Amino acid sequence: MLIPYRLADRRLERMLPSADLQEAIWIDLYRPQPEQASRIRAELGIEIPTLADMEEIEISNRLYREDGADFMTVILPGHSPDGKQLSGPVTFILTPDRLVTVRHHAPRPFDTFPARADRSSTGCGTHLRLFLGLVEEIVSRFADLLEAAGRSLDAIAARVYAGSSEPLTSAELEEALRAVGREGEVLARVRLGLLTMERMLSVFGLWRAEQNEHGLKTFVKTLMRDMQALEVHVDFLSGRVGLATDTTLGMVNLSQNQTVRIVSVVATLFLPPTLIGTVYGMNFHNMPELDWRYGYPLALVLMVLSGVLSWAYFKWRGWL
Repeated sequence: MLIPYRLADRRLERMLPSADLQEAIWIDLYRPQPEQASRIRAELGIEIPTLADMEEIEISNRLYREDGADFMTVILPGHSPDGKQLSGPVTFILTPDRLVTVRHHAPRPFDTFPARADRSSTGCGTHLRLFLGLVEEIVSRFADLLEAAGRSLDAIAARVYAGSSEPLTSAELEEALRAVGREGEVLARVRLGLLTMERMLSVFGLWRAEQNEHGLKTFVKTLMRDMQALEVHVDFLSGRVGLATDTTLGMVNLSQNQTVRIVSVVATLFLPPTLIGTVYGMNFHNMPELDWRYGYPLALVLMVLSGVLSWAYFKWRGWL
């Protein structure tokens, strides 16, 4: 999908895909088809990287200059076409007069930013300001994800840590573990995104230092500080995830130990009656109780009495 935008009254206005791309200040390519990549190459002279190129882990393949354009690839969290959460590469291409983005998944900032690009801290008067405004939107999205993860961890902690007369069931503990794991995955995606975004902005600052129009270099430094603060927050939440996981697993172990203890006590309750029944189940000839009229009732009484006494002792010791 090819989505071009142009400036209209210092705002972004979406153009028809068939419009003249020379008028576009931002071209967003979402899962570009070969004919769309060929059109960009023919009309603008920009070689669009393939998904395989974008997934290369070498720095030289993610951050490079070619034919006067800067190619910078980062890893951002988003959704696949079928709605699954994942992290995927997004390439920012800065030419002398426009921004081109290439992505194969759907990070939310690419849907929310066009409607409010003029309200970003840098505005959208030039393609560089547009680029930094989009980066700001992505950083804000990271902050929203971290805030949501913090609230989710608060809810899990309130349920798992709080003392309650009704202990959590195995199903509730299992769901708590799943919830903690999901938040851990979100934090990992955000951490990776912050790492690659910080590297991209560092390179952008070096390559575009000569284009310090109206304090853009200062804004780049502000974004870098914001991302570094978010990285500290990610580390803090990651520690909470580890603590919540350990605590929940401890609760699972306690629940299992309680079950095993009950089973062990029940088995022990039946041990004395089983011993009595086993002794009097032996058919040796010289057993005086075999010919005794009250031998069978006495054996039953002894078995019941031994079980009751065992139960009373365990109850007194607090094992039941």
